[in-house]
Amino acid sequence: MTGARGGLPARPRVGLNADFRDASGEGKVGLSFIRPEMPLFGNIFSPKKTPPRKSASLSNLRSLDRSTREVELGLDYGTPTMNLAGQSLKFENGQWITETGLSGGVDRREAQRLRRRNQQLEEENNLLRLKVDILLDMLSETTAESHLMEKELDELKSISRRRK
Repeated sequence: MTGARGGLPARPRVGLNADFRDASGEGKVGLSFIRPEMPLFGNIFSPKKTPPRKSASLSNLRSLDRSTREVELGLDYGTPTMNLAGQSLKFENGQWITETGLSGGVDRREAQRLRRRNQQLEEENNLLRLKVDILLDMLSETTAESHLMEKELDELKSISRRRK
C-alpha cells in the first residue's frame, strides 16, 4: 500500500470514535479519541494455535503377534558378525573371535601363548630396567665418594707440603 509521497507506505487513517463524542457531537480533547483503522501491532505477533495431535497410532505393528513381528522385522539377530580385511569375525562372550579359528594365520592357542610370552618379556624388561637404575645409583654414589676422597687427599698433600 503506497501513498502519494513517492513510494512510502500510506499512513493509517485516523478518525474520531463515536464513543468519545460528547452530547454536542464534538470530540473530547486528548489522545484517547484517536483510534487507527489499521491496527499497529495486530495479531501478527500472536501465532496460530496448533491443532491437537491424534492420539491413536497409525502403525499396524501393534496388531501383529510376536512371531509375525520377529519374522517381518528380523528381531532374531543371532551373533553379531563382521568382515574386516577379508577376515570374518563374530562376537561371542564379550570377545571378537574369528569364525575360521585363525587370526592372521595364527590359531587361538598360539595367540594366547604369544600374549603370555609377551607379558613375561615385559616383566623381565621392567626388572632389568630396575636393576640398571640401581646400578646407576650405586655408580653415582661411588663416584661421589671417590671425589670426596680425592679432595681429602689433595688437602692432606697441601698440609704436608706446608710443614716441610
